[in-house]
Amino acid sequence: MNTFREFYNDNKDRFFGYLLRRSGDHFLAADTLQESFTKYLERYGKGELSVSLLFTIGRNLLNDNSRRQRPSIPFNEDEHRSEGDEESAFLVREESRRVLDALQQLDPDEIEVLSLAVNSGLSYKKIAEHTGTSESNIKVKIHRSRLKLKKILLASEL
Repeated sequence: MNTFREFYNDNKDRFFGYLLRRSGDHFLAADTLQESFTKYLERYGKGELSVSLLFTIGRNLLNDNSRRQRPSIPFNEDEHRSEGDEESAFLVREESRRVLDALQQLDPDEIEVLSLAVNSGLSYKKIAEHTGTSESNIKVKIHRSRLKLKKILLASEL
């Protein structure tokens, strides 16, 4: 159990970031995080711990949820204040909101690969195994998704 607790503590923050970027919904991401770790412990807790498997469980839970309904509760920036003065906290919240909004304009597979590249700590090879594509294809998808996201963010500044 201590090993799983360490696994949880080592991966919860980046896993939550991945789920938040995928869903754009803080509450859904938090619920999915807890459900993912619970399912992982119930089904695979006795074996070797795998970050890739955890991210697969989370992705599948988000996909199941999106099939049932679209997220209806937006991320509330006021509930998640950053430390520091009000002005810098406001700027951080606005930039986070802008990036999350821009991410939601990407295709689901683009959100998936970008979220995995940024949050999972997985290598391109592991991401390729996770998504069932080649490593070179993942590199191209991540590059193109970053360019598309940059274009959306630049357009929103105008």
